[in-house]
Amino acid sequence: MIEKIISGAQTGADRAALDTALQLGIPCGGWVPKGRLAEDGIIPPHYPNLTETPDSAVEMRTEWNIRDSDATLILSHGPLDGGSLYTRIKAGELGKPWLHIDLSETGIDPASKTANRWLSEVRPRILNVAGPRASKDPFIYEKALELLRCLFPG
Repeated sequence: MIEKIISGAQTGADRAALDTALQLGIPCGGWVPKGRLAEDGIIPPHYPNLTETPDSAVEMRTEWNIRDSDATLILSHGPLDGGSLYTRIKAGELGKPWLHIDLSETGIDPASKTANRWLSEVRPRILNVAGPRASKDPFIYEKALELLRCLFPG
């Protein structure tokens, strides 16, 4: 069903998405800010198929990943804020399906069932995965990785 996973390659949920795709052999990529910048410096070169936006503004990266995907899965611990909230708002404005899963309110198994139902309904070929960066949520990478491995067992 999923032909490609994209994200903005920021630390946290974005990198969990790319790492899952790489581990499972799912094509991946996405838009990243000019200079391949993330909060931990330059995005490592082992992440393939990342295209720099003409601007270093993260909003452009976020919007273009939503635009170029069929649906967006947003993972968090708690309510959305900052860039994750911007992602939800922008997906709505662009008329793209989105699902927010608050991993502080649900375990991995129920979250996986919810996401699988949504993916079955929406049937995206290209899935954008988003969520907070590691500095805002130091546990999001591990939880996002765990959930995504349940969704795409390989």
